[in-house]
Amino acid sequence: MNNIINETKKKSYLLRAVGAVGIALIALNSTIGSGIFTLPSIVIEQAGAASPWLFLIVGISIITIVLTFGQLASYFKDSGGPVLYTTTAFGPAVGFSTGWILYISRATAFAANSNALALYLGTIWPWFGSGPGRVILITSVCSLLTWINYTGIKDGIKMLVFFTFVKLTPILIVILLGFQYIPIDFVGNATLPPMEGLGPTVLIIIYAFVGFEGATFISGETKNPRSSLPKAMAKTSLFVCLFYFMIMVVYVSVVPENSSNVGALVALGDTLLGQTGIIMMTLAAVFSIGGNLGAIMLAVPRLTLALAEQNLLPKWFGIIHKDYATPGNSILFLGALSLVFALSGSFVYLVIASSLTRLLAYIVSISALPIIKNKADKETEAGAYKLIGGYTIPTMALIICLWITAQSNLDAWILTISLLAFGLILYGIARKALRKNNQT
Repeated sequence: MNNIINETKKKSYLLRAVGAVGIALIALNSTIGSGIFTLPSIVIEQAGAASPWLFLIVGISIITIVLTFGQLASYFKDSGGPVLYTTTAFGPAVGFSTGWILYISRATAFAANSNALALYLGTIWPWFGSGPGRVILITSVCSLLTWINYTGIKDGIKMLVFFTFVKLTPILIVILLGFQYIPIDFVGNATLPPMEGLGPTVLIIIYAFVGFEGATFISGETKNPRSSLPKAMAKTSLFVCLFYFMIMVVYVSVVPENSSNVGALVALGDTLLGQTGIIMMTLAAVFSIGGNLGAIMLAVPRLTLALAEQNLLPKWFGIIHKDYATPGNSILFLGALSLVFALSGSFVYLVIASSLTRLLAYIVSISALPIIKNKADKETEAGAYKLIGGYTIPTMALIICLWITAQSNLDAWILTISLLAFGLILYGIARKALRKNNQT
C-alpha cells in the first residue's frame, strides 16, 4: 500500500500547483455545466411542482457518494482517482475497466455539453445552432480548450476562476430577484411524484450532479491531497445541492407552465427581466458550459495518464511534455475523441450514456473501499478521512448507485459495452507490450 499512496520518483515531473480553491473550482465546474440550464425543463414535464424536492433528494443522495470518494481519496497522493482505487483493490483488469468507462463518461459529457453550448448560443445567433455554424463552434471550442490545458495546469485553473465568476453571478442575481415570488406555503404544499416511472427522470437529474470525481483525477498535482481533497469535494457538493434546489424553487414559483424557452433558466430570466434576462441567462449558460468543458479537459487526461503509468494503456498516453509539464498526448487524445462524439450525437442520448458509465465506475470504486482500508498501513489509516457511522454512508451510496443504474435503457447499455470493448483492445495492446518488454 505504501507504493500506492506515496509519491514516487517517476511521477515528480507533475507540478503540485493546485490548492483547496483549485480543487473546489474543478469540482464545481465539473458539476455545474449544461445540466442545470438544460435538464430542469425536462424534469418539470415529468415531475411538475415536485421537481425542486426531487433535485434536493437526488443531491443529498449524491453527497453520500461524494463523501465515500473523499474517504477513498484520502488514502492516495498520486493522480488517477478511481483508477488507483480499483487497481489497488481488484487488480489491473478491473482498474483499467473502471478508469476507461469513467473516461468515456467524461468524453461523452464533454460532447453533450458542447451540443448544449451550440443550442444556447444559437438562441442569440441562430447560425451557431445548426449546420456549419454548429460544427465550427464545437470544433473551435474543443481546439481552444485542448490548447489551453496542453500548455499548463496553472493556465487551466485561471480559466476556471473566470468561468466560475461569470456563470454564478447572473444566476445568483436571478435567484435573489425570484425570492419574493416563492409562496409562503411552498414547503407545506410539497408533494412527490409517484415512484412508478420515476427512475428515468432520476437518471437524467443525476447528470446535473455528477462530475465531482474529476477533482480526484489530479491528486498528483494537488497540494496536500489526502486532507484537502475530501473537505473541498464535500463542501462543494453541498453548495451545489442547495444551489440547484433554490434555482428550482424559484423556477416553479415564477415561470408559467406554457413557457417555450430553450432552457429553464432562460425562461426564468425572461419572466423576471424580459429580454435582458434572456440575454443574461443565455450568456451565463454559455460560460457555465464553457467552465464545465474546461474542467473536463483539465482533469480527465490525468485518467489516461494514470492508466499508462499503471501499464494499463500504451505508454504513449503517459508521456509528459518536457516544457509544459502536462500529459500532452492524453490531452490531445481527449480533445480528438470528444470532438468526434460531439459532432455525431444528440444531447439527451449523450447525457444518458454519460450517466450510466459514471455510475458503473462509482459502484466499483465504492466496493473497493473495504479492501483499501484493510491494505492500508497504520500511518495511512490514521491520516485517512473518517466518515460517521463507519460503512453506513458508503453502503447507502452503493445502494443508490445500483438502483439508479437499474433504470438505464438498452441503448445506453449497448453504447457502454461497445466503448468498453474498444478500451479492452487498448488494454490488451498495453499488456502485450509490457510482457514483451519484461522478456527482453
